[in-house]
Amino acid sequence: MCGIIGYIGNEDAVPIIVDGLKKLEYRGYDSAGIAVYKNGGIDVVKQKGRLSALEERLTLSPLSGHMGIGHTRWATHGEPSDINSHPHIGSRNKIAVVHNGIIENYKHLKERLEHWGINFASQTDSEVIAQLAEHYYQGDLLDTVIKVSNALEGSYALGIMCNDDKDTLIAVKKDNPLIIGVSDHGYFIASDVPAVLKHTNKVYYLNDKEIAVLQRGNGAVAGSIHFYSLDKEELQKQIETVTWTLDSAEKGGYQHFMLKEIMEQPKILRDTIQSAVKNGDNKNILDNMDISRYNKIVITACGSAYNASVVAKYVFEKMCRISVEVELASEFRYKDAIIGDKTLVILVSQSGETADTIAAMREAKSKGAVTLSIVNVVGSTIAKEADYCLFTAAGPEIAVATTKAFSAQLVLLYILAIRFAVKSQKISQKEEQLFISQISEIPDKVSQILERIGSIQMYAAACFNHKSIFFIGRNIDYAIAMEGSLKLKEISYIHSEAYAGGELKHGTISLVEEDTLVVAISNCERLYSKIMSNAEQVISRGAKVLLIGNCPKVNETEKQFFIGIPECNELFSPSLSVIVLQLFSYYVAANKGLDIDKPRNLAKSVTVE
Repeated sequence: MCGIIGYIGNEDAVPIIVDGLKKLEYRGYDSAGIAVYKNGGIDVVKQKGRLSALEERLTLSPLSGHMGIGHTRWATHGEPSDINSHPHIGSRNKIAVVHNGIIENYKHLKERLEHWGINFASQTDSEVIAQLAEHYYQGDLLDTVIKVSNALEGSYALGIMCNDDKDTLIAVKKDNPLIIGVSDHGYFIASDVPAVLKHTNKVYYLNDKEIAVLQRGNGAVAGSIHFYSLDKEELQKQIETVTWTLDSAEKGGYQHFMLKEIMEQPKILRDTIQSAVKNGDNKNILDNMDISRYNKIVITACGSAYNASVVAKYVFEKMCRISVEVELASEFRYKDAIIGDKTLVILVSQSGETADTIAAMREAKSKGAVTLSIVNVVGSTIAKEADYCLFTAAGPEIAVATTKAFSAQLVLLYILAIRFAVKSQKISQKEEQLFISQISEIPDKVSQILERIGSIQMYAAACFNHKSIFFIGRNIDYAIAMEGSLKLKEISYIHSEAYAGGELKHGTISLVEEDTLVVAISNCERLYSKIMSNAEQVISRGAKVLLIGNCPKVNETEKQFFIGIPECNELFSPSLSVIVLQLFSYYVAANKGLDIDKPRNLAKSVTVE
């Protein structure tokens, strides 16, 4: 949510910042802006709408300079508008700020500032930061940032510059991600790595309540970066090398990032599986983790990661014979969960910066629980704070709707369940080898599905005009039906719900009418007759059924269609069903001509509550 990019160095900041903002579009936004220092002043251009609108404004009102900050805004306080867009600048035009997060005490601070005669231009909480900074400023920008940070309550990642200091750019964060990039020609601040990959793969990851002071060199004098705590204690930080390549954050000839990321999944799955069963940190953690102390497992996550967690519940309980609770992180953090030092809390998050999941992790740790995270981003808050961390090998995922990261989460959760089952002596080593062999076959089976996407396109082309589409399944098929429904509604804007097949007659079937589409998933052989009975029930009421799964006995009719998947252990079948569901959702949205990579109102990483 919201994207920040800042630059200070020897090149023109404007094209660097605009390009960086484009790389952050996936985070979701409704407006964009840029502020640049030049000739003793700060010039600001900002615009409601897409970045193309900002670029048009910049064509009419060109900016240039060697230091600047840019922002893509996802509205939380105040409607999307030019004036509510970032950067915000104080009423004395001295200090400019970009902000990601929510300031919870902004009303109190705003009232104080207004009492002192300061006039506000926008409806945002973020403008309070710029006005407060100008109020505190007495010639030392670092001291000002420290005072402001100590006054703020809530979450923030900030980029700050002052027209009194043409060679200094400052960044600070709390509960929202911010990195510092280092290149031969200058320094960067950014919300995420893709914004700077074109220029450098050398980054520092800021921790909460850390300040970075970036200073531009002058002639023979090299620039510098210094890090401080909010007590103004200088900190030493280790620079890290990002292993992602620039190509991995580009479309590579595909029309959309989402399609590219779907097609990348065989390799992503192989790499993730190998990291857990052959070599690497994931395997070391799985091999050495003592599971004997746990009598309870809780998995908590949001969105698609929650759906992956529901799938994992079935796998864990079947293999480990231990009760597993799956909780929405947004609920877990407030429910006073019954957990303790014998509880393992598993946190699943693509970004590692999901606000509710971070809060759930901290709540779990405060109660003495052990935490294990599954994340995709090295250096993220959850990766650093969890007791154990397993990394998916998905690389940068740009499309808002997750595909490859979800699939990578699934296989790590399968392998985690298998390792727990072996260590608790619920399965033998021979059974473990069989299960790992079956999981290792998943990438090739995914490739088989991707080689015949034409049939999925055909069905999607016939379905994109539906107003509502329902998904049903039983047991683990119901769990993956939830992800299919979410994926469809995220990018096609079609109303969609997922239901357990056995619940149809408990109210849901009243929604079925002529030509309603019901997507039924069936990979559980023992439940095949049950799901087919559900299909017949909705067909008899006028619905059409698209059946997805390993169903060798199914016959297609004018009301019943079928997309098969390769044979697979039913516990791991979600990894195959989801490929069909992702492609189906993608092509439905494509037929509607929608902005698939950046669906309306959504953000890639939900970093505010």
